[in-house]
Amino acid sequence: MTTPAQSPCQSFLKRLGTPLSPSATRVMLLGSGELGKEVIIALQRLGVETIAVDRYADAPGMQVAHRAHVVSMTDGPALRALIEKERPHLIVPEIEAIATDMLLEIEREGLAEVIPTARATNLTMNREGIRRLAAEELGLPTSPYAFADSLAGLQAAIDDGKGGGIGYPCLVKPTMSSSGKGQSLLRGPEDVAKAWEHAIQGGRVSQTRIIVEGFIDFDYEITLLTVRAFGANGEVETHFCAPVGHVQASGDYVESWQPQTMNAVALEKAQEIAKAVTGNLGGRGLFGVELFVKGDQVWFSEVSPRPHDTGLVTLASQRFSEFELHARAILGLPVDASLRAPGASAVIYGGIDAQGIAFESVADALQVPGTDLRLFGKPESFTKRRMGVIVATGTDTDEARTRAKLAAGRVKPVAG
Repeated sequence: MTTPAQSPCQSFLKRLGTPLSPSATRVMLLGSGELGKEVIIALQRLGVETIAVDRYADAPGMQVAHRAHVVSMTDGPALRALIEKERPHLIVPEIEAIATDMLLEIEREGLAEVIPTARATNLTMNREGIRRLAAEELGLPTSPYAFADSLAGLQAAIDDGKGGGIGYPCLVKPTMSSSGKGQSLLRGPEDVAKAWEHAIQGGRVSQTRIIVEGFIDFDYEITLLTVRAFGANGEVETHFCAPVGHVQASGDYVESWQPQTMNAVALEKAQEIAKAVTGNLGGRGLFGVELFVKGDQVWFSEVSPRPHDTGLVTLASQRFSEFELHARAILGLPVDASLRAPGASAVIYGGIDAQGIAFESVADALQVPGTDLRLFGKPESFTKRRMGVIVATGTDTDEARTRAKLAAGRVKPVAG
């Protein structure tokens, strides 16, 4: 698929202005969590005027942006009114729960450019859209899958012998969710009803459609951070970061490392899949492409058209983090996806349900060699809410992982 023609609002790419002045280059983040916060910081270092939007006040990105707004991003008219008021050059979605039909309309009318494209945002916010694109249009290898709108439909999709059912074990996920919310591994019929309820409760928006996937017996899972950016000839080029390995618990990332060791055949296949998917989605920016790997075999899983949570490791491991790469790519600047050192990240959970928590033993944690810390500043903590992350480097990924987990374990969230 070719890159869409340049829209009138892209003329700003020829220069970067001064924030809070008539020459300003304005970028609006839709969703302003910990990943959006890092993107905003990267943009501000390049002299960009930033506007943070989220559904709740004092979100992490709001704390560092020039301006902030609280709005329901699934409310199309409210979202449009805000965009007309702020007049951003670029709109950067950071979450899935957005009125993407309105973004398509805004981009079509030339009010702003959506990163990477409004179509990409619309397709990837829903697992059904992106899975059908990858498997049915692009012919990429994926796990077997089916969709269901009811508990009975889910059971029918799973059952063997009924139209080529998925069978057990299998995975059930909401078609719209993030960070593993609502996901379940089913090993038998006794798990189905519970998985259905978990998926419905874990969705980003109120909806009753789920995807059930056949389980792939993979060796490991990677995120291949893929960057589409202008090259010296003015054409969009594709760049790949070193593959990121990660561990998940209940579908949520808890640690990651870079580089994940892969054989040359598997790496080439992974890059081909990532280039095919991101090339079809088009636009500029960084994509997080999730893949399953077993020996030389590679299967497409999902893609996020934005920085990925497992990519937090790049804050330590790369010359430019995934957030800096995203910022540079969307502004039309050159990128460098090179690795600086083996690295790892380890999540710091809230541990308690409370407002305005504090963190103790931070100095003790940072005594671990090669470590750094990001506390996200989320105003409310939950037991399993991600409140911070340790990133670390080492002589190899094993050492980096050991350091990151040791330091993360020393940080103690406490009631404020």
